[in-house]
Amino acid sequence: MILNHLWGIYAHPLEEWQTIDNRHESLTYSLSHILLIALFPSIMGYYSSVYLGWSIGAGNPVFLTHDSALLIAGAMYFALIAGVFALAYLAHWMAVTFGSKPTFTQTLELAAYTATPVFMSALAAFWPVLWFVVCIGIIALAYSVYLLYTGVPILMHIPEERGFIYASSVVTCGLILLVIILAVTAMLWTNGIVSPMFT
Repeated sequence: MILNHLWGIYAHPLEEWQTIDNRHESLTYSLSHILLIALFPSIMGYYSSVYLGWSIGAGNPVFLTHDSALLIAGAMYFALIAGVFALAYLAHWMAVTFGSKPTFTQTLELAAYTATPVFMSALAAFWPVLWFVVCIGIIALAYSVYLLYTGVPILMHIPEERGFIYASSVVTCGLILLVIILAVTAMLWTNGIVSPMFT
């Protein structure tokens, strides 16, 4: 089953990382996980902006048109997948420095399962109130960082001391990737390529 590690990374992350390390599924399996999990934020972003409306502060909820929300959701889907692949590539590239020689599939597993809580936090958009979604997102991000720190020594076969520095480097790269994605999004919105159309 594609999502067979989903419950484990929440209920017992250390044991689940061991299971992932012992199995080492194929690249196709990891890719399937990413393609499926990345649907959550895209679909929820579309649904909440078209049918529920976003409460940003005082005033009426904000709605987007169907076409505008669909375009933004599609762009978000591909940006999230590209972000996970970029993080996996950077983790693979940096691993040699820390005395590890993982396959790209291993680093893709690390990036995919680490990003899962952030992607799943999109379910908070069922109640699209900005402060609530941001709070859930921060909690999910903190848990993703925890997963990364616990998963690196197990999956990359690095001692915990070096694993901590390696994981910190990956977190830094992840934050830089996030800033790049936000900057590209801002440029696309400014140029009118994926600018939202409100109803």
